[in-house]
This record gives sequence, C-alpha cells and structure tokens, in this order.
Amino acid sequence: MSGSRARAALGHLADRIIEIAPRVPVRDLATLRRQFPGLGPEQLADRLVAGAANGTSTIGAGVGAAAMLPVPPAMPTELAAEITGVAAIELKLIAELHEVYGVRPPGNLKVRSTAYLSSWSGERGIDVMKPSTIDTALGGHMKRRLRQQIMKRMVRDLPNLMPFLVGAAVGAAVNRRDTKKLAARVRADLRKVQVPWDELPALPPLETPEKPLPLTETTGTGDDTAGTGDAETGDDTTGTGKDRRP
Repeated sequence: MSGSRARAALGHLADRIIEIAPRVPVRDLATLRRQFPGLGPEQLADRLVAGAANGTSTIGAGVGAAAMLPVPPAMPTELAAEITGVAAIELKLIAELHEVYGVRPPGNLKVRSTAYLSSWSGERGIDVMKPSTIDTALGGHMKRRLRQQIMKRMVRDLPNLMPFLVGAAVGAAVNRRDTKKLAARVRADLRKVQVPWDELPALPPLETPEKPLPLTETTGTGDDTAGTGDAETGDDTTGTGKDRRP
C-alpha cells in the first residue's frame, strides 16, 4: 500500500470511528452498581478493564464489520474491522470509567461522545473542571484535529492490530496489553479528579443510542467474570458476538 493510499485509508477509518462513537452503548453508574453489587470504584473499574481487555483480545470481525461499511480502499477487510472493533470496545471502557470515577462530562450523547473520542485518541482522562479538556464543539476545526489525533493513534497501534497476519495468539496478547495500558493512563488521570459516590449529585440516566453497536455477547456463567456486563443475565460487552454457553 502506498503512503498516500495508506493515509487515505486511515483518514477513512478515523471518520468512521468519529461516526460510530455516538452508537457505542454505555452504562451509567447506577446501572453498573446494580449489575455489580458490593464493589467499590477501584474494584468495579478493575472488572471493566478486565472485560474490555478480554474483548479486544478476542474480537473478530463482528463489531468491526457492523461499524465499518464500506471498507476503506486499499485496506484489508479484517484490519479495518479489527481497528474499528477495538476502538468501539475501548471507547465504551473509557466512557464507563468516567462514570465509575464520578466525572461524567457535561452535555448530551453527541457532546459526551466527542469528549470520549478525545480521551481515547489522546489516551488521557477528562477533567470536567477544566473546560479546555472538553473541546466538544465538533465544528470543522475540532473534527479535523480529532481526525488527526485518531490517525496518529492508529498509526502508532497499526503494527499491533494485525493478529490475522502475525498469528491470533500474538495479536490477542498485544491487544489485551494495549487496552490495559490505555486504561491505566486514563484511570491515573481520573483518580486526580475523582468524585466519591456519596458526594455525587443525582444524574439522569444516559441516553440509549439510536442505533447501538452490537457490543454484546452471552457468557452464560451467571458470574460475568469478564466484568463487562450483567451478573444476572451474563450479558456482557466483549464485542465478539459469540454465545459461549454450553
């Protein structure tokens, strides 16, 4: 793939990620606490990270294909699906970590999605007390800047997003490691501005996306050790779209 075609493909992917961000289903704090009773913020965050890392390590074409149509020119279908699928799972993780640490960005679904995109591409948490960290007006300048940030992030991660080329086991291990590194950076930032649960004002439930991405699978364990879903139903969000019940 030539340099210009590669840039065009990455730009196309960046635009797709911007478009799918508002479709990522996110659970609010009340839902998470209800699904994981008895856990404190750090324990709950650990569960979310473990689930997301498991999701990005096992992701197939399911989520990515739903998010990635048509496939960018000059890019293998599998790679396009992998990149968008990993991005969707990590965006969900970042959004739910902000809920757990009591720092939900202000604004509606689209505004928050833009903030989470910025957090994901910059690998940093959002400080809701500093408006400069929440550049949510997705105008022409912001969209161009966000697009450039996402492209840089993808270029940095590109060698790690080819399990179908380097072997599934290697790709899984790399994806899991990188998701955990991303989460560690974001959590370090969020701890600095964390609001204890008993000091949080009453927050409205999060809106449901109009066309949510299919980020659910059924574990059937009733325990949800992956930490991504409902402990009662076994519904989680690893993004593989597989039913692992016997």
